[in-house]
Amino acid sequence: MQALHTVEPEMATGDAAALFTATHQALGVVPNLARVMANSPAVLKAYVGVVTALSAEGTLSAGVRESIALLVAQENGSDYCLSVHTFRGTRTAGLTAAEATRARRGKADAPWAAAVLDLAAATVRNRGTVTDEQLAAARRAGLSDGRIVEVIAHVALSMFTTYLATAARVDIDWPLVRHTD
Repeated sequence: MQALHTVEPEMATGDAAALFTATHQALGVVPNLARVMANSPAVLKAYVGVVTALSAEGTLSAGVRESIALLVAQENGSDYCLSVHTFRGTRTAGLTAAEATRARRGKADAPWAAAVLDLAAATVRNRGTVTDEQLAAARRAGLSDGRIVEVIAHVALSMFTTYLATAARVDIDWPLVRHTD
């Protein structure tokens, strides 16, 4: 049972209603996590804004973004976010099921994607503390300072969603993936 109230799209007004409409147009559904975020329209608006900016203007591919989200969800034990990002990663971002599973463990076949996940894993596991050696390894793999900042932004965004989904005990509205699998 969810611990926080959800705002139903048909009851939403103002910014929340507009954001629900945009979310429905983009995804075909309004996910339960967005319905929880709508308790504070400012939070939902900020979340949609950050996701939109990083997707439209960022340099990381959809597959890499979803891989980061999968890693963070696994590290935080968030079945909700694992379910969302496994679905999105394999259905819209071009990841195979095997790649999605490997991303959960911080692994990727492509050296550049592996370097991104190494940096993301270090960021999550060390609460933002990244060593000079880890930064140098990321740079050797081709990550500019701009891309390093984007990786950390995606980690932070995923931390927010995993924390909120866990605290709210959001009902999973995607095909279920458990962190214990």
